[in-house]
Amino acid sequence: MGQKFKEWLSKKTLGVDLLPYDEFLESKGNALLDASDNGSKNFAKEHLSYTREKGLDFVARFNGRYVIGEAKFLTDFGSHQDAQFADGISTLKAKRVKAIKIAIMDGVLYIQGDNKMHRFLKKNKEGYNIMSALVLREFLYQL
Repeated sequence: MGQKFKEWLSKKTLGVDLLPYDEFLESKGNALLDASDNGSKNFAKEHLSYTREKGLDFVARFNGRYVIGEAKFLTDFGSHQDAQFADGISTLKAKRVKAIKIAIMDGVLYIQGDNKMHRFLKKNKEGYNIMSALVLREFLYQL
């Protein structure tokens, strides 16, 4: 679903352009980095002290603040989907990153129940920036 998320962003859903690496670096206004997961990771490593080897789905700058994140669409409970959820949470737990860390997650994790994902959300609702893509624009513009 990562490519679908990038296509969604390219439609100016967030009201800003996707800029290639050099233009993104040189610009000062609100923008999204137009790069592969690996290119986003390299930007974050070079400029934001990101140390994980995992690529990123999202690098942005809003109101002078950098934002990095992972986007996940979770369709079921269980092994592979739990691993995808854990991958998004690992990005949130990255240390000493000079950016706001977010996990853009949609799907079954918001269904109330005694599953691992929903228990994590209830326990950590104040500690991490976990949100649906539906509220991403509002979050970014309030920074």
